[in-house]
Amino acid sequence: MGLHGELSSAIVGAMLEVEHLTRRYGPLTAVDDISFQTRSGEILGFLGPNGAGKTTTMRMITGYLPPTGGEVRIEGVGLRRDPLAAKRKIGYLPELPPLYPELTVRDYLGFVARLRQVPAGERKPAVERALDRCALRDVGGRVIGRLSKGYRQRVGIAQAILHNPRLLIFDEPTAGLDPRQILETRQLIRGLAGDHTVILSTHILSEAANTCQRVIIINRGKLVAVDSPENLTRRVKQTDTLLIELRGAGAAAQAAITQVPGVGKAELISEKDGIVRLRVESKDLATREAIARALVEGGYGLLELKQVELTLEEIFLSLTGSALPAAASG
Repeated sequence: MGLHGELSSAIVGAMLEVEHLTRRYGPLTAVDDISFQTRSGEILGFLGPNGAGKTTTMRMITGYLPPTGGEVRIEGVGLRRDPLAAKRKIGYLPELPPLYPELTVRDYLGFVARLRQVPAGERKPAVERALDRCALRDVGGRVIGRLSKGYRQRVGIAQAILHNPRLLIFDEPTAGLDPRQILETRQLIRGLAGDHTVILSTHILSEAANTCQRVIIINRGKLVAVDSPENLTRRVKQTDTLLIELRGAGAAAQAAITQVPGVGKAELISEKDGIVRLRVESKDLATREAIARALVEGGYGLLELKQVELTLEEIFLSLTGSALPAAASG
């Protein structure tokens, strides 16, 4: 479904409604007339390069930054009309988690529970639930400043879910984490879906592809696309790009691949010490299978054949038809 078709159809029971949201800084328009809705219980990716306007949008949705124009409603409650009621429905994890490094994890969450006005009799159970959901029970008594970045990120998520908000907003939740911590954080966020609606801001397409049901792409403050990761990739990519590594003569292998029906282009990338690397445009999965068969039957030593995923930059170039902006404040 195209951008306009997606936006024009109202989502029944929308958790979050953003209408014509705009933010200007003098002559600079950081966010330009953005409108979208979220479905209850979904994980929605909010994608864009650095400086696209993601963080500015997150701050306006959470009430941290007033918009120049437009409206935000959470379960029908207008953020401008009744900010306290709207904010009670939100859990927010900014890019830098709001932690107190001198406190223990449990003491910090208890402090946040009081700030969030969780009733006194419900604070301890709320803290214990957050510790369990974020796998923090083993470090509940440790000082936050001595935890790894991965654990500190978990504490940041725990403070966001502590008051059981309906809407969770995470701004770059895996930034600076190592690969294992990224996988653990993704799994944790996926586990929150259903009970909560989650908006996940990131500049990494694979982040959304592995975590989100739908994605929004923003570029230079404007909404570019709203779709599922699979549909978005399908819209942009007309053919598969394959990276092939084999033993043999490069020119002969290139010629053999070009003869396979469904191959659009075969480019020789490198040839050294008998190892050849090629980039090939393939029509579909059947074409990929035919390429492998042709190489094996031709006596080539097929070492690797893999599909190359589109990068966020490539998708942006395709959708916007222009170069990406230089990095700037989000």
